[in-house]
Amino acid sequence: MKMQESGEMYLETILLLTKRGGDVRSIDIVNEMGFSKPSISRAVNLLKKEGYIDIDGAGRITLTEKGLSTATDIYERHQCISKLLQKIGVSPETASKDACRIEHVISEESFEKIKEFIDNENGAN
Repeated sequence: MKMQESGEMYLETILLLTKRGGDVRSIDIVNEMGFSKPSISRAVNLLKKEGYIDIDGAGRITLTEKGLSTATDIYERHQCISKLLQKIGVSPETASKDACRIEHVISEESFEKIKEFIDNENGAN
């Protein structure tokens, strides 16, 4: 079953916070996404229940193998779509915002073609 867009957004945020270094806690997600603490708490509990994250006794959130795989896929889609939009002249800020919306609804076929195009363009440079 495909994960909902909101779940994908939370996983991607956890991945990015993890890449920045340090521990990730619910309050970090609140600060990053600007959502309410109760909304984040519900989402985190659902992600844990579904096996995407683990939470230790100190409240530190880590991605499970399943969560890391999903978050990495989402982040890759975001990066590729954003690069494509910038290549056709969209500003980096707008490209990133638009990529964030597109990454959740794009078909696998379309994404694979975008990825091939970006990879070929990078190889040609």
